[in-house]
Order: sequence, then structure tokens, then C-alpha cells
Amino acid sequence: MTTQERYAYAKERYAQIGVDTDKALETLKRIPIAIHCWQGDDVVGFDQDGPLTGGIQTTGNYPGRARTPEELMADMDVALKQIPGKHKINLHASYAIFGDGEAVDRDSIEPKHFKKWVDFAKERGLGIDFNPTFFSHPKAASYTLSSPDEEIRQFWIRHGQACIRISQYFAEELGQPCVMNIWIPDGMKDVPADRLGPRKRFADSLDQILSIPYDKTKVYVCLESKVFGIGLESYTVGSSEFCINYAATRGILSLMDNGHYHPTEVVSDKIPSMLLFSDKIALHVTRGVRWDSDHVVLLDDETKEIMKEIVRNDAVDRVFIATDYFDASINRVSAWVVGVRNVQKALLYALLQPAEQLKALQDSQNFTELMVRQEELKLYPMGDVWDYFCESNGAPADCKWFDTIRKYEDEVLSKRN
Repeated sequence: MTTQERYAYAKERYAQIGVDTDKALETLKRIPIAIHCWQGDDVVGFDQDGPLTGGIQTTGNYPGRARTPEELMADMDVALKQIPGKHKINLHASYAIFGDGEAVDRDSIEPKHFKKWVDFAKERGLGIDFNPTFFSHPKAASYTLSSPDEEIRQFWIRHGQACIRISQYFAEELGQPCVMNIWIPDGMKDVPADRLGPRKRFADSLDQILSIPYDKTKVYVCLESKVFGIGLESYTVGSSEFCINYAATRGILSLMDNGHYHPTEVVSDKIPSMLLFSDKIALHVTRGVRWDSDHVVLLDDETKEIMKEIVRNDAVDRVFIATDYFDASINRVSAWVVGVRNVQKALLYALLQPAEQLKALQDSQNFTELMVRQEELKLYPMGDVWDYFCESNGAPADCKWFDTIRKYEDEVLSKRN
């Protein structure tokens, strides 16, 4: 059977339970995912030569890491061609591209240092999201925005302000809003003597960053929490409670990374509560194994549950979705493709659910039939719908894309030292 024939069969099957597959695919096509640039180079960036710090680690030494902006963009190009739809790229400030002999510290970066990224995005019809980089820097050795050293704190405040200006530049150049996410690694390895003081300084620093004028319809500032990091096991300044309350009282967005909570917490359960009180929220989709280990996203239960909560709560236009993982033990380009396609597959799985019927079964306390129908849906022919979506949007279906990655590794990645 051809892909079209298989899709026709799947369409009929889903229609029998009240699901319009054409409508689902139209919705999926317009959901952009912000694809993180840092998978391609193990979060190294281009503005410093030091080690990766801030409670973050990458493991593995698979050959082919991108070493220059040109290599990273080339690798992203290969990945993007295997992913259906039009998306965004997600940059950290540490990926600034300087001219020959130019040395600019992070508190002085400007839009011009990201012009090559804008050109890259324009040529491909992509948007750009952005993240200040509060790690891997001499002035991030202990604290950043919560530092008791006022000189260091003001340095990072200036960095945050510079990033807002750069985010607005992205939005204006590319004609779509830029989501700018703030996360700091500040915290302590062992039991603190003062939990409140650093958080008061963090709040004041954020207030100063947000005090500069910017267009809130073009730049959506987010705040991301984290439960712990390596070397920061006992206390993080930017806890969930701090970040949610700060965002709610300052009119910015909360960003939830599903690796940034205790192992028994799930972001899927948090999404409906956040949507009840927030107009918009943002997500970093990852896969934590025992801790915030940033494994490549799989089509696992939690990824599917996250996307079901977005879809069933009619929040496709209220949730900004980005990927965030980095694996240096496997082909990095393949990691991009697998993870992003799995986010899309999870969205499609959610869009192919007869949500209203399932809600009605729950409200009528018909839990037996609810379980039966939810389980039967797992074997519906979603794969045929996915293959049709890929081919309709110029991307390979099944594992056909992996042949391209394997050839690229043989011809390009394997030759990098």
C-alpha cells in the first residue's frame, strides 16, 4: 500500500471515533518547536574556551562535535530537513558570533553579534528564541543574579538587559515573537545558612532586568526553575515556588523543564493548573533519567501526557514548546531529529484523541469504559497518519531519514578532529 492509501485507511478508522485526521494534521503543521542549538556542540558555545559549568554536564565523546558557527549551522540544516514543518531555533547568548579579533564580554553583547543567526533563520523561514547564559564564565563561579558581590550581580543584570534587546531584535527581524528564558545555576552544595537573602537579591536583579523598555508583544520573558544541579544539591535560589510566584506577580511567563523537578513530579500534571491561572506558559521538553540528565526525548508516557494536556485543554496557542537535551555519546544530528520528531509524534498522538468523549466518560464516572477506550487508542494507526504528515511536508517517513544522517557522518562528521 502507498502512504496515501494507508492514510486513507487510518483516516476512516479515526473518523469512526469522531476524530478528524485532516484537522489534526493542519493543527500539528502550525505548531512550531524551538529546537535547541546546544545539542550540536555539547553546550560549548563560541564566546569562551573554558569548561562547561553551572551544575551542567555532558557525557560522551562521539566524533563530530560542531566546533564553529559554520559547522553548527550545517549540522542544524541536515537535522531540519528531516523534521516536518517550520520551526524555530533556540539560541543561548554564548553562541554569539564575533568578528576577527573582537572580544566582547557578556554584559556588552549586541544584536550585531547574532546577525549571522538572523540571516540563517531568514533564509529558512525560521524564528529564533533566546536564553541569557549565566554559566560557563569566570563571573559565574559561585553566584550570578543572586550574588552578594554587587559588581558581579550588576554584570549579570547588564547581561540580562542586553539579552532582552537582542530578543526584540530577533522578533523584529523575523516577524514573530521571541521567547527569552532566564535560568540561573545559583545555589549551594551543602546546607545554607540563609535561603532568603539570595532570593531577595535574585528578585531585585530580575526587576532591574525587566525595568528596561521592551515590546511585550514581541518578547516573552520566561523564568525557569530547577530543583538541583551537580554541586548545587542542597539549595537552588531559583526554586519552583520562587519562579512561579515571581512570574505571576511580574507579568512574565513560567517555564517548566520536565527534568527540573523531583523524580516523582511530572510536568503533565502541572500544566492544567498553570493554564488555569496563566495566559501563556513555556516548556523545555527533555528526558530525565533518575535526575536532570537531559537525555534525548523519546515517545514515552510522560512526553505523550504533556502533549495531551496541551491539546485537550485547547492550549496549543498558549504553550511555547522547546526541546532541551544534549547527548555527546551518540550522533548529535540524529539526537536532534529523534527528539524533535518524538515531540511532534506525541503532539499528533494527542491530536488524534477523542478528547471530549473521554472527558464525558470521566465526568459520568464511567471509569471502566474510559480505561478500555484509552488503552484501545494505543493501537490505532497513528503511524500511518505520521508517515503521511512527514511526506506531505517534505520530510522522510519511517527511518528513511537515518540514511541521510549516516551518510553525513561518513562524509563530514567523522572527519572532524
